[in-house]
Amino acid sequence: MSSDPQSPAPLGSDRAKGSTPMPPKSKVSRQVDPQYTPDPDEVARRAYFTFLNHGSPLGHDVQHWLSAEAELIAERAKTRIHGFHNPT
Repeated sequence: MSSDPQSPAPLGSDRAKGSTPMPPKSKVSRQVDPQYTPDPDEVARRAYFTFLNHGSPLGHDVQHWLSAEAELIAERAKTRIHGFHNPT
């Protein structure tokens, strides 16, 4: 078997056995705590204001609730990146 300079090296040959490559630090810090759920009162308040801002359409309550939850989770992720959170 000839050694082709363009063929890939065997998996694991360039790093220690059993080690797993870690993602860059910036990606690790952006991960949201999977146990975090926004306070239901805060979600309700956000969903209500979304309801009002969209002209009070009936039948979109679940969409407003889910978007409010997603916004609050995204805000928490942003504040955790900058360290503006209380340790729980």
